[in-house]
Amino acid sequence: MNWLDRDFWELASYIVTALGLPLALFTFIYEQRKERANEEEEVYQMLSNAYTDFLKVVIDNPDLHLTTRQATADLTPEQRERMLIIFDMLMSLFERAYLTAWKPRMNESQRRRWAVWEDFMREWLRRDDFYANFERLLIGEDPDFVAYIRRLAEEERGPRAVDA
Repeated sequence: MNWLDRDFWELASYIVTALGLPLALFTFIYEQRKERANEEEEVYQMLSNAYTDFLKVVIDNPDLHLTTRQATADLTPEQRERMLIIFDMLMSLFERAYLTAWKPRMNESQRRRWAVWEDFMREWLRRDDFYANFERLLIGEDPDFVAYIRRLAEEERGPRAVDA
């Protein structure tokens, strides 16, 4: 075989084109999907860390009884203000999670991650103090997020829940 033979190089170029190009395309698409999955995992981790930081704020304010389902009675104006600020922080976190992690069509991994956030939202919606301030907390939030969390509120608290 002559390495300088034109027919040899022509055949080699056909083989490279027929096999190499599809392989390169497959590799590119695979790497892009892997990178997207890593980015989604990173966003999920950042949101999880933000929720953990939020829970530290809850722990730092035991006088507000934020982890109880029933409304806390006899709060001072300062306590009410702190509670409202903490709830506003939480609603902003929920909105951020919705805007970065929720999609109309999700794969299994995305659905599992989102289910965690939906559970958090439902848990807080069942708390009387949070729910009592619900409509006030929605002012200025993303309209799609507002529609989504109102639907959750209706499921958790009943249809009259969002009439306020």
